[in-house]
Order: sequence, then structure tokens, then C-alpha cells
Amino acid sequence: MLQGWIQITLTLAIVVAITPLLGSYMARVYLHQRTLLDPILRPVERVIYALSGINIQESMTGWQYARSLLLSNLVMAILVYLIFMGQGFLPLNPTTLSAPTWDTALHTTISFVTNTNQQHYSGETTFSYFSQMMGLGFLMFTSAATGLAVGIAFIRGLTGRSLGNFYVDLTRSITRILLPLSIVGAVLLLMLGVPETLDGAAIATTLEGATQAIARGPVAHFEIIKELGENGGGFFAINSAHPFENPNAATNLIETVAMIAIPTSLIYTYGVFANNRKQAWLVYGMVFAIYLGFVIITAIGEYGGNPTINALLGTPQPNLEGKEVRFGWAQSALFAVTTTGTMCGAVNALIDSFMPPGGFVTLSNLFLQIVWGGQGTGTAYLFVYLILAVFVTGLMVGRTPEFLGRKIEKREVVLASFMVLLVHPILILIPGAIALQFPLGVNALAFPDQFAGISNPGFHGLSQVIYEYASAAANNGSGLEGLADSQPAATGLWWNLSASVALLGGRYIPIIALLLLADSLSRKQPVPETAGTLRTDTPLFTGVTAGVILILGALTFFPILALGPIAEAFSLGG
Repeated sequence: MLQGWIQITLTLAIVVAITPLLGSYMARVYLHQRTLLDPILRPVERVIYALSGINIQESMTGWQYARSLLLSNLVMAILVYLIFMGQGFLPLNPTTLSAPTWDTALHTTISFVTNTNQQHYSGETTFSYFSQMMGLGFLMFTSAATGLAVGIAFIRGLTGRSLGNFYVDLTRSITRILLPLSIVGAVLLLMLGVPETLDGAAIATTLEGATQAIARGPVAHFEIIKELGENGGGFFAINSAHPFENPNAATNLIETVAMIAIPTSLIYTYGVFANNRKQAWLVYGMVFAIYLGFVIITAIGEYGGNPTINALLGTPQPNLEGKEVRFGWAQSALFAVTTTGTMCGAVNALIDSFMPPGGFVTLSNLFLQIVWGGQGTGTAYLFVYLILAVFVTGLMVGRTPEFLGRKIEKREVVLASFMVLLVHPILILIPGAIALQFPLGVNALAFPDQFAGISNPGFHGLSQVIYEYASAAANNGSGLEGLADSQPAATGLWWNLSASVALLGGRYIPIIALLLLADSLSRKQPVPETAGTLRTDTPLFTGVTAGVILILGALTFFPILALGPIAEAFSLGG
């Protein structure tokens, strides 16, 4: 037990130590200040700007930034969809895989362009090396860079600056942050045993004399951007539980830190932009406290094990169902909380097999979206909650709501409330209710008592369905599995298309609202501080913000948590 807690503590200590270093570096990148990589990357960026016709001096309004983002993402999605459908005729296809079904290709394209990477397929048997590298790998960089661009544009607007240029932010996010860190990370993973090859499957003869094909491929570079960019899509079906993606404790440490490094550091980046590192550390501490609490809840649940099995054994045993022994209960619990908190979605253990406390925490992460949240967008969501907390607190104490010297008025509150309180629940609860209510073409002979291909009855089945849409709407991509969501299942078409709606709505509606909110704040004239100004860089206000976050999340989604993991916990306890 002690060893597991020590592993968790050391991992979190590394994350905290990295925060000011990476946060300061990202601030210098986006403030266009000098960095060590300038001599190498400036000439490369000049070529990119020249070839693409980008005017690096042009600053965009909120609508211009949003239109540029939507147009670029649409072009990328069309390109990658064509790659998938033409896969059978393209090179680097050693196992001669044909094109996937149109709806699987569509769902996969939407999933990866939205930085979600929700997978209704098995990577090694569905997509060729060319599709994985030039399609999925390409979107892993560009979708992560898109999220970073939105996050930094929001921070600029929040601190009274112009939003900047989307294409410049997209380029610099890749060349200055994602690509250098991915190169270093890929080399480390390669040294630690993660393969990187274009050869086809290795053919082995088993002890029984049978022939076995062992899938492999260019995994190392794919794996690092999967974690660093909070993408989460696995080269293999079982994701980071596969020994070729995550062979040992050292690679698991690198992948865990990679998942959380950028979203944690971006809060410090905000502190540099706002010239208020105190507030940045207070907000960081608030999120870290929620995150640590979630880790402890999940880890205790996994260490305590399943009461039913413990009763049969006569002694308590950790819950190792669905987990890799090389990681154990501690690193599996930390990975699950981190991947759902950062909206990465990668898994080194089957979340479906976690005890109810783990199910409660992972669902809560998807509902809240700020522990630590998506790439770039999670930091923006966090400060949206701060704005809502300012408004609520101002109403309670009779002070004019202000944040960073700018008044919070009707437009800002409407955009913040629409994004946080309405869009996310609608995209989760409405399709979830439909999936639970109607058979949706399930083969009555194969699934006589199940709706929509749901493999688990009762409380866990409810969690399964809601998790699918929460994962899609939060741009996370992980799943409780057990749903018949892949071809040729009868319900594969339903899950592909309905989840695609949640993917698109959960990504682009909040992004547009974020950019309009940032644009509105950037245009406001700052008001001087007075004795009546509500200070937002105090422990008291930070505590109020934490309460607002948890209360809003609880009020909206508590019935689902009560009918899902909480009820399941009581049933197991009984």
C-alpha cells in the first residue's frame, strides 16, 4: 500500500515542479519574446507564413478568429476523411486493410479533429500505417494546437489584449511547444521499449505450434503526441494498457506527466499574462486540491477492492480486474483520474472495471471539465467559472462584478452561462435519454433484454450510456466500453452518428462562446480599483469559486451520479 501512495506522490511532485518552467516558456512563446529555439524555428515559421500567405501582424476579432478556426478544421477533416476512405489504395498498408465503413470513418474524423479521439474501432485491425500517421497523427497535432490557440486567445482577451491571429497561434503551438516536446518524448519512449517501425506484423510460433501475428507499427511518436496533446487515441485497441504503447513503469510515468504538463502549466502562463502570479497559484491550488481529492477517492476504492470478492476470499484484496499488474492499483487509479481530468482519454486500465468511487470520479471529471480540462480550452473554462463566481459574489455582497478591472455585464454572463450551464448538459442528457429509451435497431435475438446494445444492466448500464456522451461532449474520448458501438454491430450506426453530434457541439459551440466572451472583455475599458472592488486573488474568493464549481456541477449532474455510481456503490455494499 505504502509503495502505491509513494508512486502517486512522486508523480504529482514532478508535475508541480514542471509547472512554472513550462508555464513561463509558453508565456514567452505567446508573448513573442525570445526563446532558446528561436534560431532554429524562426526561419521555419517564416517559410510557413510565406507559403500560406499569413499576415503575422494581423490581429483578429472574436468572430474572425472563430471563422478561421472552423474553416481550417473543416479542411483538415475533409482531407483526413478522404485518406480513410482511400486507405485501400494508399501506401504503408502492410496488412492490406480496406476502407472502414463510411460512418466509422466519419465518426473517427470528427472525433480526432475535435481533439477527442473517441474510438469505435480497433486501431491495429482498422487503419493502415498511412492512415494512422498521416490522418490520425496529423490531427493529433493540429487539434491540440487548435485548443492551445483558443486557450491563449481567451487569456489575451481576459487580460485586455487583442486576441491575436489564429494561424500564427496554431503554427507556434506546433513548432514551439508540441513538436519539440514530442521529439524528446518519442526518443525517451523508444529507448524504454516502445516500438517505431514500418514493418508489418511479426509472425511468431506459439508453444502449441500455432502461428500468431503480433501487430506493431510506428508507435513511439504516435504515443507521445497522444498524451502530450491530450488526444488519447490508441494505436492499438487497448490503448496505453498495451505493452507496445506503455511497456513499463518508466513509460507510464512519462505518459502520465505528459498528459498533465501543458494544462497545469497554462494556468501559470495566465499568471504571467495577467502579471498576477499569486492568483495563478491560488487557482492552481484550488484545482490541484479537487484533483488530489479525486485521486484519493479513486485510489482508496481500488485498494479496498470489491466487497463481494473480498467476502469470498475472506481477506481484502485490491481490485485488479481490468488492470495491468505492472501498473497495479495506484498507477491505474492516478492514470484514470488524470486522463479524464485533462480530457486526454488514454487509458492504462479498463475504466469500466473500476469500483464505483472511480466511476463517480471519472464521470465528475467529464461533467466539470476543469480538473485540469482540455488542451487550452480547460484553462478557459476554469476562468469562465471565475467570472461566474465574480458575478454571483458581487450579487451577494452588493458590489459591481469586476474581473481584472473589467465589468462583468449581461453579455459576459449570458455567454458564460450558455457555455457552462446549458450546452454541456444538453449534449449529454438528451442523447443519453434517447439511447436508454429506444431499442434503436438492436437485434432482438442477440440482445433480447438490452437497449441500444448496452451490455450492463441496472446502474452500471446507465453510467455506460451517459459516459459515452459525456466523453464525447467533453472531448475526452475514453469509454466505459461494453456498448455495441463498432461495426458490424447493429447499433454501430446509431452510436457513430449520435456521438458525432455531441463531439461537434461539445467542441465548437463552447469555443465560439469563449472567443466572443474574450473579445467582449478585451474591448472593455479597465476600471480603476476602489475600496469597493472585489479582489479575486485571495484565498477566500478562490474558495468561493471552488464552491460555485462544485455546486453547479452537482446541481446539474447529481441525479445521474446518484442513479449511476452512487447507487452501484450501495448495491455492492449491500
